Amino acid sequence: MTKFYTNIISVLNIYKKPSFKSEVTSQMIYGDSFLILKKTPRWIKIKTKEDNYSGYVQNKKYLEYQRPTHKISVLNAKTYKLPNKTRKLNELSFNSKIKVTSSKNNWFKFAKGWIYKNQVKPIKYIEKNPFKRIKIFKNIKYKWGGKSYKGIDCSALIQVCLNFNNKYCPRDTKDQVKYFKKNVKLKNIKKNNIIFWKGHVALALSNKKLIHAYGPMKKTVIMDINKTIKRIDKTAKLKVTGIKRL
Repeated sequence: MTKFYTNIISVLNIYKKPSFKSEVTSQMIYGDSFLILKKTPRWIKIKTKEDNYSGYVQNKKYLEYQRPTHKISVLNAKTYKLPNKTRKLNELSFNSKIKVTSSKNNWFKFAKGWIYKNQVKPIKYIEKNPFKRIKIFKNIKYKWGGKSYKGIDCSALIQVCLNFNNKYCPRDTKDQVKYFKKNVKLKNIKKNNIIFWKGHVALALSNKKLIHAYGPMKKTVIMDINKTIKRIDKTAKLKVTGIKRL
C-alpha cells in the first residue's frame, strides 16, 4: 500500500538536488502530502500527492498522512497556542490544509494550534469562479519556485487558485499549457482565460486587464493585456504561445 506523509511546516522548499545551494524548484505549504522515494540522514527525495512534483526536502519530522477537513481561505492565517490571541505561533498560507480535531467558540483546533474559523473553508468548498481570490496575491513578491504569501511565481499563482477549488493543475508553465486544451484567440479573450508565453503565464481579469507574478517587477501585478504582450515581446523577445480557457 502506498504510504503518504503530510507536511506540517508552513512553507517548505523543494530543491532540485539534495543541497541548499541547489535551485528551489517549488514549495510545499502546510498540509501538502507526499511520497518518500529515497531517504538520507539530511534529505528526502519526495513526490507530491497534489501534482506529482519530485524533488528534495530536508529530512524533518512529518506526520503520517492526515486527511484534511478544511483549507485556508485568506492570504495568510495566524495560528495560536490557545483559542485566543495571547500567543501567536505561525502563519499558514492560502490553500494550506488542516485536519480540525475540535472547536471552541470562533476557533478550530488542529495539529499545530488554533485558528480562526472565519479564515478557513471546508475541504470540499468550491467557488463558481475558481479565480475569485487571485487578487489577494496582488503585490506579493515574486519568488522563483514560490507558492505562498511569502513569495510566489507565475505558474503557482494559477495552480493555487485552482487547487483551492479542488481542480487539478500542473505545477510548471510548460505542463500547464499542454494540460489546458481549449484554445482562445487574442481578439476573443475574456475573464479567466489563461495566457501563456514560454516560461510565463498570466490570468485575464477581463478583456483588458491581466494579473501575473511578474519577475521583472518583482511582484504580482495587474497590468493591461496588450501593453504586457508588447512589453514581454520587446524585453524578453517572447510571443504569446497560447491562450486557454478552463
